[in-house]
This record gives sequence, C-alpha cells and structure tokens, in this order.
Amino acid sequence: MKKKDKLAIIRQYYPNANTTIDSVNHFIDFVEGQLDLEPSQIMLADSLCSDDVNSIQYPARTQEFLGPFKMGGLDGFPFTGLTGMGAFSSHVPDDGAVAIYYGPHIGISKDGKIGEIHRHGQSKNSGCCGAARGALNKLINNLLVVGAVTDLDYQMNTIEQILLEQKERILSNTIPLKEATEVIYEAIDKRIEELVAGTKYNCKYLILFGAIHINSDTDVGSFNETRKFVVIDLKTKERADYLGLH
Repeated sequence: MKKKDKLAIIRQYYPNANTTIDSVNHFIDFVEGQLDLEPSQIMLADSLCSDDVNSIQYPARTQEFLGPFKMGGLDGFPFTGLTGMGAFSSHVPDDGAVAIYYGPHIGISKDGKIGEIHRHGQSKNSGCCGAARGALNKLINNLLVVGAVTDLDYQMNTIEQILLEQKERILSNTIPLKEATEVIYEAIDKRIEELVAGTKYNCKYLILFGAIHINSDTDVGSFNETRKFVVIDLKTKERADYLGLH
C-alpha cells in the first residue's frame, strides 16, 4: 500500500495527520536547522501508552536521540510524575535540549474502522487503545463512580475518572471514542505542563510535542496529528509556537 493510500484512510478521521516517520524526520530537521543542535544533544522522553504496538511502530530514526525515557502508562498519561520528569531532566547534555513527545493513541484499521487494528499473527482485529475503549464502555453503561480509584488498577481507574468528568461531552459526540481520546489528550497536556512547571532543567531548550498518536495495522504503521509544538528557551523563559511547521 502506498503512503498516500495509507494517509487517505487515516485522514478520514484526522485530516492533518502525517506518518510518524515523516514527523520524526521533520523534527530532526527542525532541531538541526532552527536550534542548531544535533540529535545526539536531545534527550527524548515520551509519554505514550505502554501498548506493545507503540514500541513496534516507533520510528528507527528516534535512536539518533538520547533515550527515550518512558513516562507514559495506560493511554499515555504521564504516570511517572515529577520523579520521572526530574530523572531524565538530569540526563540531558548541558548545551542540549529536552524533547517530550506525548499524547494518547487510537487505532484505525486499514479498512477504516476506528478504535481497532490488526496486530501481527492475529486472525481478528483487536482494540486500540484498549484502556480507552474499556473506560468508554463503562462510561456508556453508567458503571463509573466519582472517586473510585484503587491500588490494584490505579492507571485504568485514573483514565476512567478523566472520562467521567467529561461524560456529557463524550457521549454526545457522533464518535465517542474519538472524543474520549481528545479528552485524554487534554488531560495529558495539562499534566505535562504541571510537571514542567515543577521541574528544573539544566540545558538550553525544552521542546513540547503533543499529538494524537494513531496506530494502524502491522503492515500500515503509525501516524500522528500534532496538537502542540512549543520550544521554551530555558534561559529567557520565552515560549515559541511552531505548530504550523507540523
């Protein structure tokens, strides 16, 4: 399948989506051209779902960066918190930058079904993101209770609470799973900004790259639609918005 045909499937739901490989290539071009840094000066962290498909479909060129440090748990929420943020911020070269790629993920199969993908070796499609789908199913069936967070299933319960807070918005949408994914993105973005505010970085720049990460079938690959691309000059504290470049 040609790239244009793959993009046509994904862009039915996400009209501004690009392949993850192209996004990584554009990002490397950006840090070299705009920030005058080499990829080896960038400490990459990601806050993506711990789903194995995200490891399988991670572009090879990311290996040019340092890392990645893994911040995300179920559906990409940064469960490693301030301790995780502080850990990798201390690993970055003094004259380099921290880059954080974050967001929830959602599946779109090559036959255009949202919320599922065909995984290697399986006879049928499976859910993606399974946690978001499971939480949404409970939301639809009124099985969620405010404040119900347990030690045994803390991450899943947190995702459930995020959706419960926006129940009406999600269920009134024509594609509830897509809207639930947007809600989770907003929660992740808010938490990332909170963690950034509480962390000291000993380098030149902090780059925040927020997106909806989109998986497809094994032979199709992954994509993303950018929601935020901000560079913070850590000396002046100025924030520059480069969203239009992605």
